[in-house]
Amino acid sequence: MRARRLFGPFFVVAGILHFVTPRTYERIMPRYLPAHRELVYASGVAEAVAGAATLHRRTRRWGSLLSVATLVAVFPSNVEMARHPERFPQIPGGRATLLARLPLQLLLIAWARAAGRD
Repeated sequence: MRARRLFGPFFVVAGILHFVTPRTYERIMPRYLPAHRELVYASGVAEAVAGAATLHRRTRRWGSLLSVATLVAVFPSNVEMARHPERFPQIPGGRATLLARLPLQLLLIAWARAAGRD
């Protein structure tokens, strides 16, 4: 139960970080996507709103669904990092760590879904 309640604040903070350090998120975006800064801000808003929505009983399910959709939408950035580990030398463990992050998205999705349950 406690872990489920922590999802909302976690996702709100994650969303805010998109505005605090947008370049960090721009760097991991696939190059084929346009308007990186705008997409970073849009995903930050989506994360913050979704996280906040999971905190209230009346909006919890909607927030959970938006969280899952956001996690699916940003997954290509995780794939981009795994495909190009040379661009991210600051990540400990390099390619292995970046590949290991991919299934972690499934855990985050499961956590988001759990946060939407009453």
